[in-house]
Amino acid sequence: MIYDYTGFPPHTYELQYPAPGEPALAEHIVSLLKKSGLSARTDPTRGFDHGIFIPFLLAFAAADIPVVPLSLTSDLDPGRHLAAGRALSELRNEGVLIVGSGMSYHNLAAMFSGGGAAAAESFDSWLNDAVQDPGTRDQRLAAWRSAPGGRESHPREEHLIPLMVAAGAAGEDPGVRTFSESIAGKALSGFQFG
Repeated sequence: MIYDYTGFPPHTYELQYPAPGEPALAEHIVSLLKKSGLSARTDPTRGFDHGIFIPFLLAFAAADIPVVPLSLTSDLDPGRHLAAGRALSELRNEGVLIVGSGMSYHNLAAMFSGGGAAAAESFDSWLNDAVQDPGTRDQRLAAWRSAPGGRESHPREEHLIPLMVAAGAAGEDPGVRTFSESIAGKALSGFQFG
């Protein structure tokens, strides 16, 4: 477990998610990425960070399905993550669920200070529109920083970039908003492809 957050209640540093890995699938993922010209390697020592164990605790509490994490690249390039998703798209036909864990809004400073509602609403609306059209989706998502409210909603993009992998893997499937809430006055959405 990798508790990569600070300032939360003590019990959140005791959460466990003992899901098994799947070494053969991890190697298959590496081969698909390399075949597409992307560098990749396995790391059997890496644990589950909160981007994995929090949503999976909620969705698959029994921790009885194998989980193979895919790390983000250090440059957080949206185009590279869209390409990774395209490289992994065939996994969908192999019964592999591709989860892009993150948030459509992640500016904790604004969230806790009461600001950012207009930026969150603008970006959420833009994002909902951007994921729907497979013909323009990659181009629009790659340029998310220039979207209305984009940078204000994500001062650091690591909570948005996983969406790029899921969108890249979506092929011709349009994105559909399957979750929409307001948390601390900020619009938050989740999307599904296929």
